[in-house]
Amino acid sequence: MEIKTDINIGDVLKVMVIEPENQSGNVLLSLKEANDILAWDKLKADYNNRTVFKVKITESVPSGVVGYVKGIRAFIPSSQLALQYVEDTESYIGMTVDAVIITVNQREQKLVLSAKEIEKERALEEKTQQIGRLTVNSIVEGTVERIEPYGAFINIGEGLTGLCHISQITSKFIKSPKEILKLGDSVKAKIVKTEGDRISLSIKAVMEDETGNGDSQYEIPDKYRADSETADESPFAKLLKDIKL
Repeated sequence: MEIKTDINIGDVLKVMVIEPENQSGNVLLSLKEANDILAWDKLKADYNNRTVFKVKITESVPSGVVGYVKGIRAFIPSSQLALQYVEDTESYIGMTVDAVIITVNQREQKLVLSAKEIEKERALEEKTQQIGRLTVNSIVEGTVERIEPYGAFINIGEGLTGLCHISQITSKFIKSPKEILKLGDSVKAKIVKTEGDRISLSIKAVMEDETGNGDSQYEIPDKYRADSETADESPFAKLLKDIKL
């Protein structure tokens, strides 16, 4: 700030008293100290409101970059610059990023920002919009990219992945999705439900549509059949004794 250009006669200023009276008998005031205190108060409010700032990167430092918000030095860690960890922080100097405050501590003069949080929110919003454009009961083709005990995750393109629950993989009884699927398999699946950023798929529904067979193809393990010699005497088995499956 330049006093001659930034302050005019008649301006009302908020200042901080540094000395009630110096050797010359004058009150020593600080505009900068007052502005810093006011800035930190505003930054605390911005933190609570998740205010988004446009921050120009001015410097690269170990493990991150530096910019300024309301005149206060702010640090953005490499892990918070983008969705992926940023190794080359030098390339960000001069760039402007959207960021929110994730740490504000006036006592320690610590202000930490995150651009990653904004990117995550925008990516989620875009994904949700994409999913909203999908049609339930339509058939999609995809690739098995992950298998868990409870089902398989299928990449259906355009950055979208859906879950095919183990009960929706086949009409036959299986203990693990790996009995039917392996990583990299190309499959057809029906979209049975979309909710928020989640997509529920069914491979079984496609097979049933193609063959015209429904749950009649479901094979019940012997130990759950009431008429089986190996059936246990659980209440469930007893209940089914007189029911033909």
